[in-house]
Amino acid sequence: MDPTVPAPASLPTLRVTMLLADSAQVADRKLYVLGGGLSVIGPRPQPMGVAIRIEVPWDRANTPHQWRLDLLDEDGHPVMINEQPLVVHGRFEAGRPAGLQAGTPLSVPLAITFPSLPVTPGRSYAWQLSIDDSTHLDWRQRFHVRETPQRPMGPPPSPS
Repeated sequence: MDPTVPAPASLPTLRVTMLLADSAQVADRKLYVLGGGLSVIGPRPQPMGVAIRIEVPWDRANTPHQWRLDLLDEDGHPVMINEQPLVVHGRFEAGRPAGLQAGTPLSVPLAITFPSLPVTPGRSYAWQLSIDDSTHLDWRQRFHVRETPQRPMGPPPSPS
């Protein structure tokens, strides 16, 4: 091991901000969020965007990272689609722009949008982010799916 390279435990920590929204996208290295701050959805299927901002410390720039976003049920188990867990993954590398003051943290925006999700009314879920096979409690965004409204029981309306 190269003694000039810090051990993984001594590397500065990545910081993550996550927000659930109706829609999210990245343009010009900025996050654009529509209807952000969701914590309750449904019960009908609807689109959902996951907006993520990763703050990369200066000392971890120019290093490739792998990210993974898992949808978990309220028991912490992966949500399955066709017997496969619902997972999105990719990689990022924060470069140091010319002229940026040394020590400035770098921002990496990610936006993932789903047309609808395989969720059940009355249940809770969480999106869990991991980076380089590590995760933290604050890298999780929970949400709840409303119950389907019950129709009132009673006699049918009389014809007029």
